[in-house]
Amino acid sequence: MDQFIDERFTRVRSKNSSREALEKWRNVCGVVKNRKRRFRFTANLSKRDEVAAMRRTNQEKLRVAVLVSKAALQFIQGVPQSDYVVPENVKAEGFQICAEELGSIVEGHDIKKLKYHGGVNGLAGKLSASITDGLSNDPDLLNKRQKIYGINKFTESEARSFWVFVWEALQDMTLMILGVCALVSLIVGIAMEGWPHGAHDGLGIVASILLVVFVTATSDYRQSLQFKDLDKEKKKITIQVTRNGYRQKMSIYDLLPGDIVHLAIGDQVPADGLFLSGFSVMIDESSLTGESEPVMVTSENPFLLSGTKVKDGSCKMMVTTVGMSTQWGKLMATLSEGGVDETPLQVKLNGVATIIGKIGLFFAVITFAVLVQSLLSRKFQEGSLLTWSGDDALQTLEFFAVAVTIVVVAVPEGLPLAVTLSLAFAMKKMMNDKALVRNLAACETMGSATTICSDKTGTLTTNRMTVVKTCICMNRKEVSNDASSTLPSDLPDSAVKVLLQSIFLNTGGEVAVNENGKREVLGSPTDAAILEFGLSVGGDFQAERNACKLVKVEPFNSVKKRMGVIVELSEGGGFRAHTKGASEIILAACDKVINSKGEVVPLDEEYRNHLTVTINQFASDALRTLCIAYMDMEKGFSAEDPIPVSGYTCIGIVGIKDPVRPGVKESVAVCRSAGIKVRMVTGDNIDTAKAIARECGILTDDGVAIEGPEFREKSQEELLKLIPKIQVMARSSPMDKHTLVKHLRTTFGEVVAVTGDGTNDAPALHEADIGLAMGIAGTEVAKESADVIILDDNFSTIVTVAKWGRSVYINIQKFVQFQLTVNVVALLVNFTSACWTGSAPLTAVQLLWVNMIMDTLGALALATEPPNDELMKRSPVGRTGNFISSIMWRNILGQSLYQIMVIWFLQTSGKLYFNLNGPDADLILNTLIFNTFVFCQVFNEISSREMEKVNVFKGILNNYVFVGVVSCTVIFQIIIVEFLGTFANTTPLTLQQWFSSIFIGLLGMPIAAVVKMLSVSI
Repeated sequence: MDQFIDERFTRVRSKNSSREALEKWRNVCGVVKNRKRRFRFTANLSKRDEVAAMRRTNQEKLRVAVLVSKAALQFIQGVPQSDYVVPENVKAEGFQICAEELGSIVEGHDIKKLKYHGGVNGLAGKLSASITDGLSNDPDLLNKRQKIYGINKFTESEARSFWVFVWEALQDMTLMILGVCALVSLIVGIAMEGWPHGAHDGLGIVASILLVVFVTATSDYRQSLQFKDLDKEKKKITIQVTRNGYRQKMSIYDLLPGDIVHLAIGDQVPADGLFLSGFSVMIDESSLTGESEPVMVTSENPFLLSGTKVKDGSCKMMVTTVGMSTQWGKLMATLSEGGVDETPLQVKLNGVATIIGKIGLFFAVITFAVLVQSLLSRKFQEGSLLTWSGDDALQTLEFFAVAVTIVVVAVPEGLPLAVTLSLAFAMKKMMNDKALVRNLAACETMGSATTICSDKTGTLTTNRMTVVKTCICMNRKEVSNDASSTLPSDLPDSAVKVLLQSIFLNTGGEVAVNENGKREVLGSPTDAAILEFGLSVGGDFQAERNACKLVKVEPFNSVKKRMGVIVELSEGGGFRAHTKGASEIILAACDKVINSKGEVVPLDEEYRNHLTVTINQFASDALRTLCIAYMDMEKGFSAEDPIPVSGYTCIGIVGIKDPVRPGVKESVAVCRSAGIKVRMVTGDNIDTAKAIARECGILTDDGVAIEGPEFREKSQEELLKLIPKIQVMARSSPMDKHTLVKHLRTTFGEVVAVTGDGTNDAPALHEADIGLAMGIAGTEVAKESADVIILDDNFSTIVTVAKWGRSVYINIQKFVQFQLTVNVVALLVNFTSACWTGSAPLTAVQLLWVNMIMDTLGALALATEPPNDELMKRSPVGRTGNFISSIMWRNILGQSLYQIMVIWFLQTSGKLYFNLNGPDADLILNTLIFNTFVFCQVFNEISSREMEKVNVFKGILNNYVFVGVVSCTVIFQIIIVEFLGTFANTTPLTLQQWFSSIFIGLLGMPIAAVVKMLSVSI
C-alpha cells in the first residue's frame, strides 16, 4: 500500500505544488462515491487558469498603457481638450468626477486625462478631498462618497446554505443506487404484502439514507462556517491613513476615493491611487501582471495599482478607485473561487481510500455473486429455477442492497474529509491561541517540524524598545528619565543640535498629535525608541522638520542595514547627509568624530578602539547598538546622486534595550525535548545575538555562533560540517537566511519552520516548509508569503502551533486506524458469511448505520482531540516517516482479528451458546451479531484515543465532542435495536443478551492493551 501511495500520491507538496502534480492524483483516484464531497476542499484548477489568463491580459494592457502615456508626454501641449461630462447623479452629491473616469486614469496610466483634470491637486478638488488633511469623518459625507464610488471590497461567492450541503450529500452514487433499491423494494413489497407491512424494508433503507445524508451535511456545513470565519480573519488588514487631519490606522475595506494613505516598505497598495509625495518608491506589480521587474513611482509616473507591493521607499498616496472597479478586485473575485491547494495528507488519504475502495468493490461483487449463486442452487434443488416469486425478487434485491452497502462501508470517503475536519478544528482553536493559519497544509506540516529558524527582535524579545545607554561625543552614559533630561547640559550645544537634527530627520517614524490631543510616536520600535530619546533630551520633532527640507531618503532595509537622508539646511546652509544603522557598518563609514569638546576631529585608532569597545560592551549587555553619523556635503548634491557611503562624522552610539519575552526560555526547552532544534537568525550584532541566545537557552556550549559575511565565504564542504552546529547567525542578510533554510531542507532533510517580518524575508518564508510571519511587526509582503501569522509575535505561540500540528497529525492517524479496522471487519464478516451460510448477517440498513459511526461520527470523535503536553515529549515525524505506521498496522490487525473471531463464533455457535430456538432464532442471532459488532466499534473508538499507551481514559472527560459522540452512538443503538426493529431488521434483546454484546465489545479494550505491548519496528 505504501509503495502504491508513494508512486501516485506523494508528489503534492505542502505548498507550491505544480499543476501536473495536482492533476495527477485526481486522475488516479478511482471508486469515488461522491466527487462533489470528496473534492470539495481542493483547488479549482479551471478557476486558476482564468486567473492566469487575467494576469496575462493585465500585463499586456499595462504595457500598452505605459507606452501610450510615454508618447502622450511628448505631445501634450498645454491643457488638452476632452469631451468628458460629469454625470448628474455625481454632481448632485457634490463631486465633479465619476468612478469610471477615475478608474480609466489610473488603470490606463492616462497622463493626458490626468493633465486635463488638473493633475493630482485637481482630482482632489473634484473629489472634495484635501491632500493634507484627507477626508472628513462625517458619516453623511462618507455615505454619499460610498454611494457614488463604491466600497473597497471585492465580490465573493455567496455562503452556501445547509440545503446545498444536503443536496451534495445526496450525490453519493452508492446512496442513489440504494435509493433505487428502496423504491423497488417498496413497490414489490406493497404489491405482495400490502401497506404497511410490505413497505418496512424499503422505508428502513430510505430512513437510513436520510439519516446519513443529514448527519453528513450537518458536519460539512459546520466545517464550511469555520473556514468562512477564518477567511474573515485572514482579510483583516490595516493601513495608515490621514483623515480629519489626523494619522490613524484603518481597515483597508473602509477606504474611499480621496483618502490619503501612507505606504512603506512591505505594504500592499490597498486601492488604485495617485502618488502625492515620497522617496525612492519601487513597486512590485508581479501579483497583478506577472511582471517581476519593479516599477519606479514618481510625480512623473504617479500611478499606483491595487494589490501591488511596495518593494522600497515610502510615500503618501491619494485613493482614486476602490473594490470591484480595480483590476485587483476583479482578479481576487475570480481567485477566491480557485480554492486552496489540497494538503499532502489529504492526497495521501485519497490514495488509501482509492485502494480500499477497489478492494471493497471486488468483495462486494464476489459477495453478491455468492449470495445469488446460493439462491439459484436452492431453487435448482427445489426444481423452481424457472418460476420466480415476489419473495425471490425481494431477496435478490436485498442481496444487491447488501453488496452496494458493502461498497458504502468499504470506500472510506471520510478519510480525506477527516483531514479537513481536523484541520478546520485545529485552525479555529489556533486562532484563539494567537496563530492565524493561511495555508491549510501548514497545520499538518508543523507537526513534522524538526528545526525552527527564529528572528530575535519581536519574536524572542518583546519589541518594546528604549534607549538605556549612550556614547555621544565619546562620553558613555546610562540613560534614565532623569539622566536624559540632564544630557544636553553635559554635551556641547553644537553636538546636541546635530544629534537632534539627525534623530528627527533621519527616521522612518513620526511624532504626531492624535484626535485626543495627546502626543503619539509612530513608526518601527527602533525608530520609536530613538524618537522618544530625542524628545526626552528636549528636542522638537516638528520644529526640526520645518527647519530643513528633505531632498532624498533611503529607507532602512535588512540588506544595507542602514538608513540615510540628505537635507537642505535653512538659510543657504548647504546640504547635509545623515545616516544611522548597524554600529560596525556605520563606524566603518566614518573618518571623523565629535569629541567631548564638541569639536570634529579625525577618527584615529584610539577613538576608533574606544567606540569599538563601547559597541562590544553594549552588545554584551544584550543591547541593540546603533551608530548615528552625519556629513556636510561641501560640493553640493543633486537628487539623482546616491547618498554617500563613507566620509561621515560619528556623533555617537546608542544602546537599545529590548527585553526577552517571558516564557521564551521554557518554550525553547520544550522544543529541545520535542526534538526540534531552535536557531536564531538575526541582523543584529553578534555579541548582542549571543547574549540574547544564551538568555533564551538557544546557544549551548557545543553550538556555533557565526556572522552572515563569514557564512557566505564558506565552501560547500565547510557548510556541510558547519550547518548542523549553527545555533546563532548574526548580521545575516535575507539571502543568508534563504541559503541556510535551503541547505537544511534539501541537504539535511529537515522540516524547517522560519519566522520573518520584513519584505526581504519573503524568499526564506517561501522556501521554508512552514513560513511564520509576525502579525504585529510583519509587513503585508511577509504575511502574504507566510503559511501562519503569529498574531502576538511571540515565540511561545510558535511552540503552540507545533503542538497543534502534532495533534492534527496524530488525531488523523487515530481516525485512520479506527476506520480501517471497521473496514476490514465489515468486509470480511459479510463476505465470509455469504460464502459460508449463503446470507449476510448485517443488512443494508445496519451497514449504513455502521458507516455513519465510523465515517462522520468517528471523525468528529477522534479528529477533534485537543493537544496535550505529552505530544512535545516525542520525536518529530520528520520528512520521511510513514503515515500508516507499523504501530497502526499492529493495532488494526490485532483488533480486527479479535472482532472477526468473535463474530465468526457467534455465527457458528451463537444459537447453541444463547439457546436460541424457534422461528425468530435467526433474527435474534443476527441482531446479537449486529449489536456486538457496533459495541466492538464503540470500545475500539475509545481504545483508538491512544495508539501506544494503555491508559486511554486520561483526559477523556475534557473532550466533550468525543463523550457526546460515543453517548449518542450508544443511545441510537439502543433505539435501533429495541424500537426500530421493523425497519432495521432487528428484534428486542434480553438483558443477558445486551450484557453479552456489551461485554464482548468491552473485552476488546484489554485485548487492545495487550496488543499495544507487542513491540514493533517503527
